[in-house]
Amino acid sequence: MPRNHSHLVPIQPPRSTPLLLLTPPPREPLRSDPGQVKCLLDSAERAFESPVRVLVNSDGVLDPKYPSIPNTCLEEFDRIFSVNTRGSFLCCKEASNRLKRGGGGRIIMLSSSLVGALRPGCGAYTASKAAVETLVKILAKELKGTGTTANCVAPGPIATEMFFDGKTEEMVKKVIEECPYGRLGETKDVAPVVGFLATDASEWINGQVIRVNGGYV
Repeated sequence: MPRNHSHLVPIQPPRSTPLLLLTPPPREPLRSDPGQVKCLLDSAERAFESPVRVLVNSDGVLDPKYPSIPNTCLEEFDRIFSVNTRGSFLCCKEASNRLKRGGGGRIIMLSSSLVGALRPGCGAYTASKAAVETLVKILAKELKGTGTTANCVAPGPIATEMFFDGKTEEMVKKVIEECPYGRLGETKDVAPVVGFLATDASEWINGQVIRVNGGYV
């Protein structure tokens, strides 16, 4: 069964306007339903009594068996694309329709440095994240004149439950050896980049994929 990222929590960014971070907990249904995405943004706006101005979506699943493309089950392929690609599309669609009303919004999607690395055994996952990067690049152009930016942050190997799931000690060691820093990334290595993209100072960064991987790719 594919595994997903951590949890969902609305937080307050430096802009003093609501930010909604979409990352469902492991046992919660994933956000590939338009009604769920709308409900989440509605809930954030009620909680903060203000329109959402920043949306970060780090939702994602993969198959911990790391099958080759010929050995990938259709059900797993559909599941991965439903969460990673459809979910991101729905977040981009709903958020852009709301954010562009006030202007100056920020849409930040989490993709993956695997799109650059192209590792065997991650075909469906990598393709699903490549699609997200393409969506964001086009969305940035479509939001012309609104003051809203759309970007991707593409982490490399990060020491999370999802990364370790299904990997042997030898596989983990190999990944570490491939990184110039000789270690796995941590969430604290990625968070500052996401945080900066959520601020006014990031206005001139738009339609970009920022790889945060310590030189892994």
